[in-house]
Amino acid sequence: MMNKEEKKNYIKEMKEAFSSNEAVMIAHYQGLSVVELDKIRAEMRKNGIFFKVTKNRITKLAVKETKCKELENFFSGPTATAISSDPIMSAKILTKYARSNSPLKIVAGFMDGKVLEPKDVAQIATLPTLDEARAKIVGIFSSPAQKILSILLAPGSKIAILAHAKSKKN
Repeated sequence: MMNKEEKKNYIKEMKEAFSSNEAVMIAHYQGLSVVELDKIRAEMRKNGIFFKVTKNRITKLAVKETKCKELENFFSGPTATAISSDPIMSAKILTKYARSNSPLKIVAGFMDGKVLEPKDVAQIATLPTLDEARAKIVGIFSSPAQKILSILLAPGSKIAILAHAKSKKN
């Protein structure tokens, strides 16, 4: 049981998390073991995502005073929240675990001022992460440069091959 000071600190921490991040994903975890929850929590932490099993009544108080106030009705039952500045990564991790652990159910999400349905969260999970997108862009830009370089070097290498062959004949 939390005392008054712990409740105030919890509300303050949650308000700050809801206000300062880009995305919130809510899931019900009933039926998951502590070990399974710890695996999810560890992967989230590794990717810089704040993952917390929520105290619903107190979390509702915290969310009321933030941009995510529309999520208030989703905090019921055994609820966990993933709060992140990277919505794609949190959606990917939750969707991955929801597929492999049927007890984990994505309930809702919040991004860009809008409440997301579970199907929207699943759709976001299919997008490339920021690092993946950067790698694709670099690949696109470097590919033409490599082709131009090989075209420019081709005549020089052919001349070198011919000169080498000519020198062997003599």
